Amino acid sequence: MINQRLFDWYGIDTNKNLGLKTFCPRPFDTILIDKNGSCFACECTAWLPQSIGNLSIQSLEDILNSSLRQHLQQSISNGSYRYCNNKQCSYLLDTRPEGWPALPHVSQIKHIRLAIDDSCNLSCPSCRKYKIFVKSGKTLEKRIQLAKRIVDYVAVQKHGINLHVGSDGDPFASLVYRYFIKQVKNLPNVRFSIQTNGLLVKKMHQRHEDMFKKLDVLNISIDGATKETYEHLRREGSYAKIIENLEFVASIKPKYDFKFRIHFVVQAENYKEMPNIIQLAQKYSADNVWLNKINDWNTFKDFKDKNVMNPSHKEYNEYSSVLNTVKEKIQKYSNRFIEIPTLDNL
Repeated sequence: MINQRLFDWYGIDTNKNLGLKTFCPRPFDTILIDKNGSCFACECTAWLPQSIGNLSIQSLEDILNSSLRQHLQQSISNGSYRYCNNKQCSYLLDTRPEGWPALPHVSQIKHIRLAIDDSCNLSCPSCRKYKIFVKSGKTLEKRIQLAKRIVDYVAVQKHGINLHVGSDGDPFASLVYRYFIKQVKNLPNVRFSIQTNGLLVKKMHQRHEDMFKKLDVLNISIDGATKETYEHLRREGSYAKIIENLEFVASIKPKYDFKFRIHFVVQAENYKEMPNIIQLAQKYSADNVWLNKINDWNTFKDFKDKNVMNPSHKEYNEYSSVLNTVKEKIQKYSNRFIEIPTLDNL
């Protein structure tokens, strides 16, 4: 059953018809699972917020075969995208689309995105008000049980599956994600995409080199290109430590042949460093640098002060000037090295 109030909260017009002639594959080949066991037919809950089932009380097979998932898929097949958040989805906002098929995907899960544990070794203000780390008790047990159910599903599949780990917490800090990686890293049908703050990459390589041999994409989030900004926005983080790990990533990248992306959440305290983070990405052999607008996760007393992309912000004109510099750099690179789909349209 569609939860209309949820779509209203996200500002999604469920009566729209985008009339697209190409088909986003995500509702057909992707499932995201959150820490409560809720499952979503997209890679981001803010882009398609309707849950299609709960892994705590249902099997993953039943969830994937649900009529609700099929209903959401139909909104892609008919080109309306009525349930999609075209104000936030980076694919729908992208003015340089590529790779979407002319026909709907076969409905087979190729990507499982885990958001089952928000434990992290940092407490970044754009993400949370305080440090979150689950190390014992019923909460840990529940999340381990979710991990086990996902492992059981993946283990019996014959086709390849990409496991995206760490969209909520840090996979190298989390006890839940460490358990999960240990259980699945040697399965023959899995590959990995990792989202991390990067501070533990070198340490985890020593423990789980087998995972790095199956690594497709390493995403590292860095919200500051200088020591002062980085350590202000990445609470409890060390700039010297992140640089050490970036150097390590650059050194092992040729050996394992993974894609390396740097993510940068643009906000009032760091927008002036957008050109600097691009230089940093080049220096440490990143394949892409993604500049993403800050979202309101109710972690700030006044989000308006942080959202420099708002035209009413006192530094908006200066932000626009820096963004124009970034746009000039984008025109210089023809290989999509710089991505800014949620900041502004090119």
